[in-house]
Amino acid sequence: MEGRRSRGVDHDGPGREDIVNALRPLEPGIQRELIDEVVRGHVLPLGGIHGASHWARVLENGRRLCEATGASFEVVTLFAIFHDSRRWNDGDDPRHGSRGAELAASLRGSLFELGDSDFASLHHACEHHTAGLTEAELVVQVCWDADRLDLGRVGISPQPRRLCTEAARDPTMIAWADGRARRDHAAGAVLRSWGLISLLR
Repeated sequence: MEGRRSRGVDHDGPGREDIVNALRPLEPGIQRELIDEVVRGHVLPLGGIHGASHWARVLENGRRLCEATGASFEVVTLFAIFHDSRRWNDGDDPRHGSRGAELAASLRGSLFELGDSDFASLHHACEHHTAGLTEAELVVQVCWDADRLDLGRVGISPQPRRLCTEAARDPTMIAWADGRARRDHAAGAVLRSWGLISLLR
């Protein structure tokens, strides 16, 4: 794929628990259709800095933060999928979060289900994820932290003062997430569950 970089797909394969965790957020049969629709309108290289491996690492960062905070993993998973899905470029694109939120709104009820309160959180998290905010309800904070912990992919170290939750500011969490981002780790269990692994090789 044009513009693709070499990446560290974990070719040893996922364990059973990894696969179950990757498929947990959405009902079987919906997740693949949802991902197909999101990818269909993604105009940037799928292997780029705002592409599928980034989305998958955000999901895995979010999973760890949800385990620590009790935030809704379903909301965080959908944020990972939608937040950068409608970028028009890899630079200055201030409306991309809003477009991702609008895409989520257009697919809600057909390709995924989410209650009104949780959807409002998802929409807000997508729309404002690049605004540098730190004050919000917990699940929105976890969404933003999951994304900011992946800044190492563009050579930026996550700064604790710019993270929202104590769980994200934990030095062990920062080191784990930043190390994966800097080596462009592809979260193979997630990408396989999304049907995208072959597109990133």
